Amino acid sequence: MTSPEHLSLPVGAAVPSLVRWGLSCDADLVFRTLTTMGGRDARTLAAELGLPARRVGDALAELRGAGVAAPGPGRARAPVWTAAPVRDAVAAVRRRRLRLVDEEAQARSHRTVVTELSRGAATVPAAGAVGGELGDGVRYLPDRPLTRARLADLMDAERSEHLAINTEQAFDAASARPAAPLSRRMVDRGVRMRVLGLPPADRDLHVDAALFGHARFGYREAAEMPLKLFVVDRRVALFPADPADFDRGYLEISQPGMVRALVMLFEQHWATATDPRESGLPEVVLTDRERELVTLLAQGHTDASAAARMRVSTRLITKIMRELMDRFGVENRFQLGLALGAARVTTPQERP
Repeated sequence: MTSPEHLSLPVGAAVPSLVRWGLSCDADLVFRTLTTMGGRDARTLAAELGLPARRVGDALAELRGAGVAAPGPGRARAPVWTAAPVRDAVAAVRRRRLRLVDEEAQARSHRTVVTELSRGAATVPAAGAVGGELGDGVRYLPDRPLTRARLADLMDAERSEHLAINTEQAFDAASARPAAPLSRRMVDRGVRMRVLGLPPADRDLHVDAALFGHARFGYREAAEMPLKLFVVDRRVALFPADPADFDRGYLEISQPGMVRALVMLFEQHWATATDPRESGLPEVVLTDRERELVTLLAQGHTDASAAARMRVSTRLITKIMRELMDRFGVENRFQLGLALGAARVTTPQERP
């Protein structure tokens, strides 16, 4: 067993999951092993993790391609692999997954959609234009604060369905702060909400995580979006007056034909978009008994002492651990510990 002085990471330190930035679960598991236990050759990794040699080899190749692990010099047949420092590894995989949209192309897409749908009825108002009615079913909201207030009023009165398309890859605090509670209140009272978005530049979800627990909330991503859009109860739509400058306000559309066309556009993109969580770690929800057991084991208890503290039999402890391993798809307790750590279910106590 590796002695504490040879560990490459202090006991109790957290290792971020690399899965969220596109690496496989096997690669994440091997990286965590190298980071916490020190350098290993492929055969040793396979034996310690209980994985087939082929899967370990594929994981090492993936880590090398991502620039977060490398074989050491010498021992050509069985090189010792070492992991990059955690901070450097995270920076490397984030850069690898960084994908910024072409803002000019996004603006062109917006203008094309608006022109085709409105036939010129919803044109960009001139700089300094005063808000108000621009035509049949078209109203101009000249700045962002006024737009936020109007959207909040519409959402508070919403009864059926809210559709949204986001074209930002990051949100400023002024936009994000009021949006989350509005959305939560809306789904809590039974309004269905669906949101389309571009993949965030750093691959982090930029949606309130609490919303994913609601059956009436849906979120999907795609590499391209036609325009930024809000549709309230399929009767009112809002989109930026100028896609290159959101501070110039929004156009509010209540003309039924245009609203129907915008809803159809949303549905077309929704059908081909994907749930970003499908390639990430599943949400981990432990029962109170499972959480108590995991906490005790992380503190250093054996099965017997944990059973005594929980006032249950050691046979039940074994059963709980087996069920946890089956749920995470792992084959031994070492893998389970790494998986639980990746999901931040528990953290071992700091020790000298």
